[in-house]
Formats: sequence, C-alpha cells, structure tokens
Amino acid sequence: MSIKNIISLGLLVFIPISVAAEYLEWGSLVVFVTSAIAIVPLAIWLSTATEEVAIVAGPSIGGLLNAVFGNATELIIALVALKEGLIDIVKASITGTIISNLLLVMGLSMFLGGLRYKEQEFQPVVARVNGSTMTLAVVAILLPTTVIATSNVIDPVAITRLSITVAAVLIVVYALTVFFSLKTHSYLYEVGLADLEEEAPTTDHQLTEHKPNLPLWIGVLLMATIAVAFESEIFVGAVEEATKGLGLTPLFTGVILLPLVGGAAEYVTAVRVAIKNNMDLSVSVAMGSSLLVALLVAPILVLIGQVIGQPMDLNFNLFEVIAVAVAVAIANLISLDGRSNWLEGVLLLATYTVLGAAFYFHPV
Repeated sequence: MSIKNIISLGLLVFIPISVAAEYLEWGSLVVFVTSAIAIVPLAIWLSTATEEVAIVAGPSIGGLLNAVFGNATELIIALVALKEGLIDIVKASITGTIISNLLLVMGLSMFLGGLRYKEQEFQPVVARVNGSTMTLAVVAILLPTTVIATSNVIDPVAITRLSITVAAVLIVVYALTVFFSLKTHSYLYEVGLADLEEEAPTTDHQLTEHKPNLPLWIGVLLMATIAVAFESEIFVGAVEEATKGLGLTPLFTGVILLPLVGGAAEYVTAVRVAIKNNMDLSVSVAMGSSLLVALLVAPILVLIGQVIGQPMDLNFNLFEVIAVAVAVAIANLISLDGRSNWLEGVLLLATYTVLGAAFYFHPV
C-alpha cells in the first residue's frame, strides 16, 4: 500500500472526531480544525475514485469525469458556504484556489522534482494553451471589478447582469477547452498519461489483474462526495466564528485557508508525479485545476446563487484580481520554455508566500 493511501486512510479517523466535536459542542475552533483535516482524506479518495473510474470508462468519458470531478471538493465547500450567505469567503476561495494551484502546487512540484532531477521538461504547447485560457479568465474576472471601480454610479442590477453574461461565456469557453483537449487536440495531452503507462504492468495477465473494480470505485466516488458535503456543512458552520477568534479576516480565510483544505488531492497528485519526473502531468494538474475553477466553478456559483436567493456577482476585491493576474503572469513566464528546475519552484513559492503575507495584513 502506498504512503498516500496509508495517510488518507489514517486521517479518516477525524470524521467521527469532527462529528463528535460538532454535536458535543467542543468549540468552534476544534470543530473547524477537525473538520478541515477530515475533508483532506475525503478529497484524496474522491480524486482517486475519479481516476480509477476514468481508467475503465476510457479516454473520452474518463477525461470528462476528471474535468467534472477534478475540483468537486472546492465546489462542494463553496456551494455550502454560498448557501450560508458567506459570499465574501466564497469569492475569496475562487481567487485563492487559482493562486494556490499556479504558485503553491506548481512551486512545490518544480522544487521537489528539481531536487531529484537537475532539469525537468514538459510540453510547452499545453502550458501555452492553458496560459492563454487563464489570461482570458483573468480578463473576464477583472471586467466587472473594473466597471465598478470606474463608474460614478453603481447599479447592482447591471453588475448582476454583467456577471451572468460573463459566467455564460466562461462556461462555453470551458466546454470548448474540454472538447479541444479530449477530441481535436487530444494528442497534446496524452504525453503525461503515456509516461504513467510505461510504469504500469504490460502483460495481459497483469493488466487483467490490475483492472480497477468499477462498482467498487463508483461506490467510493458516491460515498466520498456525500461525506465531503456532510463535512463541508460542519466546516463552513464553524469557519466564520473560528477564524474571527484567530483574528483572521474573511479575505485571508477564503484566499489561503479554504484552498489548502479543498485542494489537498491536487497537491498530492501534482507533487507525486513531479517527483517521478512526469512534469507534463504535474503542470496539467496545476493549470487544469485553475482553469476549472475560473471557467466552470466560478460561473456555476454565480448562476446557482441567483437560483437559491444568495446572489453572487463577479465583482471581486481589487487586490484579489491583482493577485490572480500576478500569479497567472508569473506562471506563464516560468512555463513558456517547457523546462523547470528547483530555483523556479522557489520563485513560485516565494511569490505565494509574499501574496499570503499581503492578504494576512490586508485591512478589512
């Protein structure tokens, strides 16, 4: 059994602990910490189950499953927070997830992979396509904020309509990027998977022996999704009071803390394959997760917010937008040549640390 599976199994003990903390009223801070830890192994199992089902389903359906469930944990947490009316935290978590994937996940991958290999290579074409799409997402997110910043009169109805329009465009763009990666230009995205297949068993007997148990993994997928939703209810219920008690602002909580909880699966996967010298897959996980949040999760939250009576627009804090633009620009610059080393990983991590400090000291 791998270290990843041992850790993810061991941390499941925090599920009953968090439930006990909630119902026995051990305090918001204890509930917050235990439920946050409980979500981490669930996120890992949700990601693992998606990957296993994708193997059996084949490249097209498997790719679609990964596209839909890739950031399911972040989406579930955000939906629960939106339902509770924590709109500022939800908005901050969107920008925070983009920033953490581009800077923290890619930074850790390049740093730890670079310590083992002097220089690592990946497909620059894929990085450029993802970078271009991320630039569009940043522009789309920036526009509603800019409209408000440059208007003398702020019309909430106009901002809402603009946000819905932008959300619809982003969803269409995401659908086209999925079609691009799975159909018309799928060969660009197969390199990372091919590297993994080289390590896999090759004989017919071994392939049959290692074929995933589809009913089992579908069950794990459903159970993990339900468990994440349940734990998210507990987590979100305690997050406001607990972070306020720690002196943390909703901005810092959403940008830094929530992505660390919801994005555990991406961190583990990206770093693990980078250490195996598969930077193609590592970069695709980091940048693909950012794209999923910017082009699908954020628009879905805008549309669902209108339906459930918790209207959310794309008018982000101006500093959040600047931070996302900085993260996208630096990630694009570093990934342009299709090569990475440990120093580039340090640069990404340093940028993330500086931005994290800025959000921590940012006035309310």
